[in-house]
Amino acid sequence: MKNKTRLTAAALALAIAVSSSACSPNTSTVGSQAASGTPAAKTEYKYGKIDLLGKDGALCGAPIYIAYDKGFFAEEGFDVTLISADTETRKIGLNNGTIPLVNGDFQFFPSIEEGVQVKVVDGLHNGCIKFIVPKDSKITGVNDLKGKKIAVDEIGGTPHQVASVWLEKAGISAKQEDGEVTFVPYTDGNLELEAVKKGDVDVAALWDPLGSIAEESGDYRVIFDLSKDPTFAGKYCCFLYASSKVLKEDPEKVSALLRAIRKAQDWISKNPKEAVDIISDKKYSAIEDKELAEKLITSYEYPSTENRKANPERVKENVLYFVQQLKNIGYLKTNDPDAFANQIFEEVDVTSGT
Repeated sequence: MKNKTRLTAAALALAIAVSSSACSPNTSTVGSQAASGTPAAKTEYKYGKIDLLGKDGALCGAPIYIAYDKGFFAEEGFDVTLISADTETRKIGLNNGTIPLVNGDFQFFPSIEEGVQVKVVDGLHNGCIKFIVPKDSKITGVNDLKGKKIAVDEIGGTPHQVASVWLEKAGISAKQEDGEVTFVPYTDGNLELEAVKKGDVDVAALWDPLGSIAEESGDYRVIFDLSKDPTFAGKYCCFLYASSKVLKEDPEKVSALLRAIRKAQDWISKNPKEAVDIISDKKYSAIEDKELAEKLITSYEYPSTENRKANPERVKENVLYFVQQLKNIGYLKTNDPDAFANQIFEEVDVTSGT
């Protein structure tokens, strides 16, 4: 077996550039920046210039990077600029249509219930969150967490929601007021790791790749893996969200964007090593360990064309599933999960071409 390398401070600092934002960044800065890749040359673009979120450095964004770099967006008629934006800016952009499409997790569901004008239009990939403890911790699973402290990136964020679902299914209240578990927010994944190392918290809920890097170091153990836990395994954790305004005014624009991203998802599913090489070499994401990044991208199970054809109802089914889970833990107020799932999901026809 290959010897595991230690988790150095330098590696952690580099890793957090990828992990702190993940699928729903809350620390990235707003701004428009040209990406480092060079998409296929095209003199005319049917849809002209558009901004897409693709500068947060998360591996979750791999289809955006690949669609840009390999010219899939250009083939569908877009002159894309990759930008970064915090959560609130994303919501504003989606509402007014200046940002047509974003990738995000089910943390967006409560925002839609609160009035953000956006629809789920596709699935992105499977799990990208891990909960870790020091290797000598007595905690082995969810049943050991009563009375413990769990570090998260933000209260109400996806790791917090995931932990809440996990706890509640085991009969442990995730409500802070009940005092059975305490959630402690940290603005940086490195701070979560430092806190669990010092014993200030018992568990750190981390976005990849930081959780996986911690596990590889040999100093920590994974007690929960979103991609493997029975509650979440085989289901999309991250979705694609389209602006309701753009869907209404220019549905073919959304169709074309989805075609480009689906081309990228299919390509990644069949070429994970090459995808990591592109993402690393073009600096879309700060990757120190390509072997680990390839393992992670493979575990995310980006859907291939064949996979989509085999299970065409998967996205809609997963939306309903997570609506029900978030309703069960009090993160959604709806009294009719089926109706709400139908409200927030929209099937987009992607068959036409440019």
